[in-house]
Amino acid sequence: MHDTALLIGRFQPVHIGHLALLRQALARARQVIVILGSAHQARTPRNPFSWQEREAMLRAALPEDEAARLVTLPVRDYYDQDRWSAAVQAAVAAHAPAGARIALVGHFKDASSSYLSWFPGWELIELPRQDGMDATAIRDAWLGVAPGGLDAALAPLANGIPPATRALLERLTDTPIHTQLQQEWRMLRDYRASWACAPYPPTFVTVDALVQSQGHVLLVRRGGLPGRGLLALPGGFVEPRDTLWQACLRELTEETHWPVSEAAMRAALRSVAVFDHPDRSQRGRTITHVHHFVLEDGAPPAVRAGDDAGEALWLPSAQLAGLEAEFFEDHFHIVDHFLGLTTAP
Repeated sequence: MHDTALLIGRFQPVHIGHLALLRQALARARQVIVILGSAHQARTPRNPFSWQEREAMLRAALPEDEAARLVTLPVRDYYDQDRWSAAVQAAVAAHAPAGARIALVGHFKDASSSYLSWFPGWELIELPRQDGMDATAIRDAWLGVAPGGLDAALAPLANGIPPATRALLERLTDTPIHTQLQQEWRMLRDYRASWACAPYPPTFVTVDALVQSQGHVLLVRRGGLPGRGLLALPGGFVEPRDTLWQACLRELTEETHWPVSEAAMRAALRSVAVFDHPDRSQRGRTITHVHHFVLEDGAPPAVRAGDDAGEALWLPSAQLAGLEAEFFEDHFHIVDHFLGLTTAP
């Protein structure tokens, strides 16, 4: 018997395979900690449910006495293996007694399960796949549903969907949340289909600009899918004849109508960093090069939205930490990398 058993996942949404692993964890320890990944971010087709909704689905599936033994901890996706694993360990340490025997319960489904090997201090209890259910199939069925067709869409998966999960899917269907997610899911499906015939999956190269001025950061609200309405850094894809530098200035000008001076931006450039996490974009493998600029003199330049931006705006740096769930993809974590918005684990 262990003191604590740990289960890590996104649970998007909770299905009977997750519950089978949870029951194994409850059978092996007095306390069970569930790490709810992908927390504190905007809803997307890959992560459509908040960590609070996922916590409620898990708790609703347990008897009262077992639910009382459950601790649920939301953890961000830092898009940084070392920082993420440190955050998980810090969260667990705050809820497990010193010297506790900790078991990590899970199974290696595919490459996305590699995190199970990142915690050598915990005993790994590797289990076979439970019940063959996959959350992706549930999400695709829910997001592909036709009006009035939820029962038919979920029928092939009904035996794998717990009542609380089914209730949440029903509650959100045909709401504005579901409508936007469905539009984005269809756009991403068609986008990936457009290059599916390539010999190898493509790697896309993009640029972004992080511009600071007088305690403010220049951001745009995206005007189109994916991520319509979300905050993002000005940026976009590198065109065939662009250098990274040229692409960065071009995108900055196109999205903000700011007639940037190349000489002034050269003087303002502080650093360039590459962000290449395989899961940072749902559009496909996308590697971005972020140019960090600091404008030392004068008020922030006037900007207005252009190209595919819905709005261009300067936001106070002090407000950004409270807007985490309004950022597109990993752009909050990019800003965090440069400005230190969150406390390191």
